[in-house]
Amino acid sequence: MRVHFIGIGGIGLSALARFLQYRGYKVSGSDVKSTPITQELEKEGIKVTIPQSEDSIDGQDLVIYSAAVQNDNVEIQEAKKQELLLLPRKDALSIIMQKTTNYCVCAAHGKSTTTAILSSILQSSAIIGAISKEFDSNFRYIDEVLAFEADESDESFILSHPYCSIVINTEPEHMEYYNYDEKRFYAAYEKFIDIAKLRVINAEDPFLQNYKGYAIKLYPSKDINHIEFILKDDEPYTKFSLKDYGFFEVWGFGVHIAIDASCAILAAATSMSIEEIKANLSKYKGIKKRFDIIQKSENFVLIDDYAHHPTEIIATLESVKLYRNQKQLPTTTVIWQPHKYSRTIDNLEYFKTCFKGCDKLIILPVWSVAEEIKDIDFEKEFEGYNTILADKVHTIAGKIELIKDEEVFHTIDNGMVVGVGAGDITYQLRGK
Repeated sequence: MRVHFIGIGGIGLSALARFLQYRGYKVSGSDVKSTPITQELEKEGIKVTIPQSEDSIDGQDLVIYSAAVQNDNVEIQEAKKQELLLLPRKDALSIIMQKTTNYCVCAAHGKSTTTAILSSILQSSAIIGAISKEFDSNFRYIDEVLAFEADESDESFILSHPYCSIVINTEPEHMEYYNYDEKRFYAAYEKFIDIAKLRVINAEDPFLQNYKGYAIKLYPSKDINHIEFILKDDEPYTKFSLKDYGFFEVWGFGVHIAIDASCAILAAATSMSIEEIKANLSKYKGIKKRFDIIQKSENFVLIDDYAHHPTEIIATLESVKLYRNQKQLPTTTVIWQPHKYSRTIDNLEYFKTCFKGCDKLIILPVWSVAEEIKDIDFEKEFEGYNTILADKVHTIAGKIELIKDEEVFHTIDNGMVVGVGAGDITYQLRGK
């Protein structure tokens, strides 16, 4: 069967493409520009067309497109002309995931981390919306047991055929998709939990605490104890005890890391021993773009983090504070690339409070994703911080240069520096 992916360079779609290729499908794809992901896909034998072209549509059995692809895309139009089976990613999931035993993780925050931890514990196949450092990819195939990062942004998580539904939190996000209808949003979460045979939930989440069905319930305030944050070879680790299972140690800093790991542990404990879980948990070494330490010296540490919602930024900065105190660094500088005008405007008041504790706040232009550009006066809205507006940053060994109008106007070469955002900031921080 021939399958073509429009937008194959996306972190989610590329993992699905790899999954189908491994299962014997003939896979091709396209995207608007070459990226490290598309280059890796080509090395793996997947034909990738850059830029997108109607010539790449040549009678495939199935064409799958990402949510970012618009209806006027030349390949979508050509697929319609050829009357091919054309599906958005969310509808394709229902076909792709029927024959695996799926441990599906969903949440507003922490689902990539939890999925990667769970894959390490189960030593299972994985489809993750991030790159696991354990196997340096967003995908691996081991067997028909699959740790899968489910997506609530378009309700596709209810099409993922979960054997096990794991829900860490349910804070409303992507509400433009749900027409700002919270009842519909929470109903989707409830359906995702109900359709699974095995269910693991954080029972202290404001919505999940009222869940009436059977589930393995985690109560973090009483089930997780003796939390300790330690550095091992300058790498962050969180140590904690869980219920009566004893102590665990997981890569990363923060209470949220202990909660993510606990949800994964409880899901795995239904099918494997605690001793095996503890041994496999040590294989987890974090995921790229999540508290990703990309430069480290005695006086300068640079961290890249995918946090793009205020709740995530608060958790990241708490981890940064723990790391900074242990390293005894003098200051914390945050470089923020707002992600989407809609998210920024919907959460503006929350964003204005989430950077508390940083010594300097650098704000880059909004990373816009197929949406109308809005006017936001960042200088005025964030006047309570030591705020600097920049067009972009340039990173070299031991320092970061801030650029405006193509000129370097400020340099940072000491302290903790953390970049947050879901756009191309990750490449800027890496000097790419």
